[in-house]
Amino acid sequence: MMSYALFKLGPYEVCIWNLIVIALIFLLATVLRRIIHRSLKRALIGANIRMEGTRATWLKLLSQSVYIVAVYLAVLSFRINNEGVSVREFLEVNLVELSSFKLGFYHVFIIGLLIVGARMLVNFSKLYFSRKFRGKVGYNPSTEYVYVQLSKYVIYVFCFLFILKSLDINLTNLFIGSAALLVGVGLGLQDVFKDMVSGLILLFEGTVKIGDVIELQDSSFPEPIIAKIIKIDVRTTQIETRDGNVLIIPNARLTQEYVENWSHQDPLTRFIINVSVAYGSDTELVKNLMRQAALSHPKVKKSRQVHVRLKNFGDNGLELELIFWADQSWEANFYKSDIRFEIDRLFREYNITIPFPQRTISYGKGAEEKKAP
Repeated sequence: MMSYALFKLGPYEVCIWNLIVIALIFLLATVLRRIIHRSLKRALIGANIRMEGTRATWLKLLSQSVYIVAVYLAVLSFRINNEGVSVREFLEVNLVELSSFKLGFYHVFIIGLLIVGARMLVNFSKLYFSRKFRGKVGYNPSTEYVYVQLSKYVIYVFCFLFILKSLDINLTNLFIGSAALLVGVGLGLQDVFKDMVSGLILLFEGTVKIGDVIELQDSSFPEPIIAKIIKIDVRTTQIETRDGNVLIIPNARLTQEYVENWSHQDPLTRFIINVSVAYGSDTELVKNLMRQAALSHPKVKKSRQVHVRLKNFGDNGLELELIFWADQSWEANFYKSDIRFEIDRLFREYNITIPFPQRTISYGKGAEEKKAP
């Protein structure tokens, strides 16, 4: 029963034993790859050889070469219920054969080699750009990331073209015959193409880079989004908010909408803290206490003058503004919070009252007026 043919793969019959043996071969190959990888890694570390750069890449490739042997043994496993199976004959078998198109095991093998080769080239491009940029003065990781991403896209595009060529697909006829289809697809996917073009603009221009802190307007949020760029792909960008949430936004938002890049501007930014005090307070004392609270914070620039401005005569008290200069950074809100705590402490120490809303309630003609909070 186990040797009963389930289906045919070209001229070869496939039974349950074939599937079991192939599964066991690749399972053992996976275990063996991990053992070889760990053993070689320990040997290199024991010999005080750094596991970075080219050595790490070659170690990965060497450990993954086990799968080549696994494929060879998987082909030979068909001898269980088929006679005269060899790797050469196996590669010559056609899986799909039409008048103008053929797909055989040889093509599958070539496609696999092209994909593996593309991944190897991507890894080596990362090593190349890493060595080229990290040795320079004023190293910028964002510049290295741009070159790595562009090289990856170029390598994968050429890999796709070579795959089509290996299948004997005429690219010229393909593009001419699918021109009308591409126009229709382009109209339907114009937003996707717009995001892809915006991604290339971001990578080339460098107006927004990995690690930049940006302020993004969004109508669905009551306040602007303050976030850090963590990854830029071809179509989308991943940002991390102050709450630790990761948002994925289309690249077009970063090129076509208002975005303030805190990392590109002057690091010094003017901040304003609004404070209200009760009518009748000593305004000169209030002004000095607010300036003292701001200047006591280490992040406030002492070289810039700290101002206290009377903004308005409010309904419940005097509305003032504390204006100071500090670094526009990821922790800016914490600066302002620390200063507010200090203002509250000083106001309580000097008996300065922060007012709260009050209402006057009348209970009819001639009735006594009462105040309620």
